Amino acid sequence: MRVLEQFFESYYRLRPVNATFTGVHHYDHRLPDWSPDGIGSAADEMRSLRASLLAARAPGESLREVGVRDRELAIAFLDVQIAEHESAHFQRGNPSLAAGEALFGLIALMTRPFAPIGQRIDAAITRLTAMPAFLADARRSIDAGVPDEWRVRCLRECDGAARLLGEGMSRWIAIESVDDARAGYLTASAERAGAAFEDFRRWLEGDVASAAPDRYACGSELFDLVLARGHWCDRSRASLAADARAMLDEALARLDERARQAAPGGWPEVQRRLMDTHPAVDDYLPAYTRVWNACRERAQSCDLVTWPDYPIRYVPIPLHTREAAPYLYYLFYRSPAPFDRLPVPEHVVTPIGTDMPAGEQLRRLRTANMSVITLNHIVHHGAIGHHVQNYYAYTGESEIGRVAAVDCASRIGMSQGGTMAEGWACYATDLMDEVEFFTPEESVAQQHTRVRLLARAVVDIGLHERSIAFADAVAMYRERIGMSADAARAEACKNSMFPGTAIMYWLGSEGLHQLRREQQRIEGGSFSLRRFHDRLLAFGSIPVPLIAQVYA
Repeated sequence: MRVLEQFFESYYRLRPVNATFTGVHHYDHRLPDWSPDGIGSAADEMRSLRASLLAARAPGESLREVGVRDRELAIAFLDVQIAEHESAHFQRGNPSLAAGEALFGLIALMTRPFAPIGQRIDAAITRLTAMPAFLADARRSIDAGVPDEWRVRCLRECDGAARLLGEGMSRWIAIESVDDARAGYLTASAERAGAAFEDFRRWLEGDVASAAPDRYACGSELFDLVLARGHWCDRSRASLAADARAMLDEALARLDERARQAAPGGWPEVQRRLMDTHPAVDDYLPAYTRVWNACRERAQSCDLVTWPDYPIRYVPIPLHTREAAPYLYYLFYRSPAPFDRLPVPEHVVTPIGTDMPAGEQLRRLRTANMSVITLNHIVHHGAIGHHVQNYYAYTGESEIGRVAAVDCASRIGMSQGGTMAEGWACYATDLMDEVEFFTPEESVAQQHTRVRLLARAVVDIGLHERSIAFADAVAMYRERIGMSADAARAEACKNSMFPGTAIMYWLGSEGLHQLRREQQRIEGGSFSLRRFHDRLLAFGSIPVPLIAQVYA
């Protein structure tokens, strides 16, 4: 469809950082235009494009046709994006989004060897040169107050910017042995960008008023749009909220029951045992590969999925981004760019070396314990979860399904990819629990993960419909889920910034479990888990409710 080609051309041109992360490199030298005029112009272009996509509809079409599905998903994406551009919740109201876009536009060039280093350095210099104007334009678009927690998050990102644009640039130059001329241009442009971030910091600290507490909410209308058009969910917000609350109560009761069966002290004691079960320093990196191989072997022996030839390498966070990473949305597993097709993608992990003080080694090992390695870094992300699902999406027929769930500066490229990408990763972790891949304590930890996902769904709905205040969301995470004060505030802040994102984990995983039960009922004794999963994954990263409509 010619109109879909126009859609993707517009998508990448208006979102050049997304393009870099997706492996489309025509725009690597650019940052988006987030000036007031630029945001308005983008919205106008999307309205025109939406009209063209609607005009391309023809009688008798079926969503079972991949091209028709992709066109309808493109329309739905534009519906959400137009609403976001008109809202005060995103580019027009949140400075953190601008900081992330600028910094990850650079990190995308620093950490992915998709082109010769000289080409990537030149693109980085151009993006760095554009940063002062980009940040100034973003400031002009934010014409109202900023919620306090968004300000705090953005100030942390400014701290990360200072580290990335200072020591990070010096280390990148040294690691890549950049020639003197390029190194000089890169250093000078990074210094100017660093000065622009300092101006941004001063603006945040002294010139922007605090917004009213209700600004943490996007409002029911926008949230409902994300549910219906972003996730293709036809259930009401009230119905989802009631189910999530009831399931959270049940999941908490089940967690308490299972934890007390595993340890007399319940969940706190299980947590201590999990933290004490960690590899030795010299076995830390090998443990990731060993567990990854064991996960693949168990999945294959249980005939869960046709495992693709898609290895992954576990490496420490690169030196040139290591100091900045804790201050940014820096993912351990960032989806490989579908159009770069690098032979062995890398999953980064917290570095732990023998040169560190013994106390710091132990602290890091207890944080990155075997449960975290197994459940999070292997099963959920680097193996049967995201990584296997990404392979199927990238080799599938759906163009939208190929790119929707690509990790970009602050979130995935299209909300339409969320219920499948995150839903599958959560479902796959449940699946490996079913086949007894986890230790008893790890299985209890997976039950705690189910609790956390349900709590996030409850908060996502309540926060944005304004039935739960921000402080109450923080309290729920602390008191019912057991998060630390800092983690609870960070989670509530993220929930507030991206309406409809926290709920997609539960929507997707629950939808996949339901679809599986339905297919087992229909097929009876002939049902095959591997056949079901292979077919499911072949749809790519598109909404689970849509897959359920067309699966049969």
